Amino acid sequence: MSTETMIKDTGRLLDVWVAGWAGCRGYKLEKEGRFHAAPRENLDGEFEYFAHDPSDEEFAALAALTLENDKRLLSVLTKDPQRYLALAAAKGLNVSSTSETMMIVDMATQDTEDPWLPDDDLELATSVKDGVHYVVVHAGEKVAASGRVNVVNHTAVFDAIVTDPEFQRRGLGSFIMKSLAAQAFEHDVEDGLLLASSDGQKLYAHLGWQQVCNVMVFSGTTEPVQNLSLV
Repeated sequence: MSTETMIKDTGRLLDVWVAGWAGCRGYKLEKEGRFHAAPRENLDGEFEYFAHDPSDEEFAALAALTLENDKRLLSVLTKDPQRYLALAAAKGLNVSSTSETMMIVDMATQDTEDPWLPDDDLELATSVKDGVHYVVVHAGEKVAASGRVNVVNHTAVFDAIVTDPEFQRRGLGSFIMKSLAAQAFEHDVEDGLLLASSDGQKLYAHLGWQQVCNVMVFSGTTEPVQNLSLV
């Protein structure tokens, strides 16, 4: 299936992404109707709900669940963000983020070989646990950059791509992505998938990734809420 065809099937992509992301983090997923509920990290008993273009009735039900506790989040994947901004306002939800996106890449366009580190003072460590591949770049005892990838249904789901501020602008973001891609090629992979923050989108686009849709994040609180699902 071509990447262009897959982009149109956002619901299927969400299913694959959630499975891969939850596998990366050791989360046990639950279902809320036809949508996914994942535990929020370090927030016992609270959830983040993930939905693709819910109907008005489905959105109302998810909004009610989200409003039960101000630690809950509702993430909606859509190509019609204005519709859900209006629905959220009508249901009393606050907007936590509108700048995030789901992105996809044809893995055939990515390098299959391990990349070279940009500096001699850096060291690479790779590992695998429970099917999840980890890449960490050390500068002495400090972690300069890291990331992980989990392959689900021939799709490499990338997660937690982080570069320490002290080591930014040294090409480590690209290095981590390329190194993880090389690890993913140990499996039969066809596509790559991730949710990207506004800061990450330029990097991923430079590496050949395409936007699938917007990710709208809602909560019941006006306080800033960190969306821990992003890379």
